[in-house]
Amino acid sequence: MNNLISDAVNIPVADPDPSLAVTTVTLPSPDRGLPLELRVTAPAGGQNLPVVLLSHGGGASLYLASKDGYDPIVQFYAARGFAVLQPTHLSSKIGGFGLDPEKPGHPMFWRARVADMKLILDRLAEIEQQVPGLTGRLDHGTVLAVGHSGGAQTIAVLLGARLKDADGNTSDEDLTEPRIKAGLLLAPTGNGDGLTDAVRAAYPELDLDFSPMTTRALVAYGDADVNPALTVRGAEWHADPYHQSPGADYLLTLFGAKHFLGGITGYDLKETDDESPELLAITQRLTWAYLRSAADTSDPAWAEARAAFEKHTASYGRIDAKA
Repeated sequence: MNNLISDAVNIPVADPDPSLAVTTVTLPSPDRGLPLELRVTAPAGGQNLPVVLLSHGGGASLYLASKDGYDPIVQFYAARGFAVLQPTHLSSKIGGFGLDPEKPGHPMFWRARVADMKLILDRLAEIEQQVPGLTGRLDHGTVLAVGHSGGAQTIAVLLGARLKDADGNTSDEDLTEPRIKAGLLLAPTGNGDGLTDAVRAAYPELDLDFSPMTTRALVAYGDADVNPALTVRGAEWHADPYHQSPGADYLLTLFGAKHFLGGITGYDLKETDDESPELLAITQRLTWAYLRSAADTSDPAWAEARAAFEKHTASYGRIDAKA
């Protein structure tokens, strides 16, 4: 039950079932510098659970930019049929090298982030064995990926986006992960042409070419997500992965939302400057429905959610689709 919403409740989703969270699951990785730590949140029952990889962002938080953040969407997905796997990337302050500027790759550790996700997929069976009652219940053939902010950049690379070199040429290095069926990019970074000169110089890894990104994806952003310190453009910069890639098939624009899309990183957070139970619930419901239909193309969840959104909550946003 959610007494805080009235409009978003009209967007249909599956009824919630009990779910369990296990932390910390650890994967030794000598080349990484630190073991990879994860939280696994999954339905308490059921078989053939589709897997969602969730890549956290950065920001001011000391704790939530890690495996321990994003409860509003993690719990929502897990209560409705998904096994959500959250790594703590090396960019994390609490569990990575985020506080050590001498570490190679600091502060974004973009390459290590991508490697984290591939490592998880390589060792799904080992992860299952560390979580009581999970062995044999994951569907290793149905993997989806979700990223927020810097985490969306990580997922975009796994979906096929490529970095550019200092001369603006697209890299030949293809890090596409074919085991991922679809992705969800939440408040992603746009292309490098929209970066401020200072940011482009400091973080060349943010200059992505989205044209090779062929894996299907939903891009979601808030039309009030304006950050002059990051981009010379407005909030529409965050929609670049949709407009510039062949794979992204839908764009969700949330009116009045900023970088946290109503509060996806946690409840009652100081850094959430756009907290809204309605916007959060809309984000939860629409993104779950997209993932549900991506996991099972015969499931009408996404079509039904879109229709309900347009009928009951159109004042909160817009969904664009590619023909």
